[in-house]
Amino acid sequence: MSVLDLARAEIRALVPYSSARMEATGGALLLNANESAWAPFGDAGMECHRYPDPQPAGLVDQLATLYGVRTGQVLVGRGSDEAIDLLVRAFCRAGEDAILVQPPTFGMYAVCARVQNAAVVEVPLSAGFALDVEALLAAVTPAVKLVFVCAPNNPTGAAVSLEAIDNLAGRLTGRALLVVDEAYVEFADGASAATLLDRYEHLAVLRTLSKAWALAGARIGCLLAHSEVVALLRRILPPYPLPRPCVAAALDALSPAGQASARERIGVVRAERVRMTAALGAMPGVRAVLPSQANFVAVRFEDAVAAYRRLFEAGIVVRDVRRYPGLGDALRITVGTPEENSRVLAVLGGEA
Repeated sequence: MSVLDLARAEIRALVPYSSARMEATGGALLLNANESAWAPFGDAGMECHRYPDPQPAGLVDQLATLYGVRTGQVLVGRGSDEAIDLLVRAFCRAGEDAILVQPPTFGMYAVCARVQNAAVVEVPLSAGFALDVEALLAAVTPAVKLVFVCAPNNPTGAAVSLEAIDNLAGRLTGRALLVVDEAYVEFADGASAATLLDRYEHLAVLRTLSKAWALAGARIGCLLAHSEVVALLRRILPPYPLPRPCVAAALDALSPAGQASARERIGVVRAERVRMTAALGAMPGVRAVLPSQANFVAVRFEDAVAAYRRLFEAGIVVRDVRRYPGLGDALRITVGTPEENSRVLAVLGGEA
């Protein structure tokens, strides 16, 4: 079977909107999109009076090279959130189909499903917040069209081995599309699931420039998948999803100098994560620091409310994750600069 057999029939048959920028390119005088003939005021205009390319070739090429895939396997959008929403809308019929998630995990999978009126099947992570492949597979019904795996997981930071993803993908063949969210993979030790794309047409991988590439405000993310899945999602992608200034910021970040800077900062975060884990784990009032392969640590406190309040009163905002299953005593702390991390440690240690 084709992976598209899992998608909604009405999406497969949809005639997509054809934007002016898609219909004709290369002209010297552009009078086909009802744009302003004048550039906007100010130096930051960057030809913003013209609609951007729906999928900028230069950015797609850079991302394909970075992630080791072909250009036809890349769909660029507004962060990973847009790709999650597109997948749910393309593969889940309202009131009939479902997604499967393993809580505690990133909340947008379930939000997008519920907006689409798709059911959410939950299979809790095993002890230690590890992916439970057997329990997950046992919960897959014909209604489940998408299985989301966050690797490393958010908010726990737990790693997911490539072997587990390979095993899961193989056993989901013909049953569901496996979506591996790798928002934090640059900070992890293991390899990317993108290395498995040519083996499994029902595998999709989410990547983002928000974390390791310091572009959270630019909202640039992408989906890596079989070319047929990419083409299907392009049918329902908004005509102009990527603002020109955001594309320019992404290309700067992916330049040789930008990549060198990112690698240096990733190294700092990984080293600081080790320091934070050790220092927090030795503090009175800290029950445990969960092992993390991301750019944050989840910390169990004897009194998480008091710890949060102490940090907040010192001007430090961390993430209260006590609402997540199994994390009723935890806060999630992003690994910042060495100076910022030292400040956190000082406040929690009672030195400030």
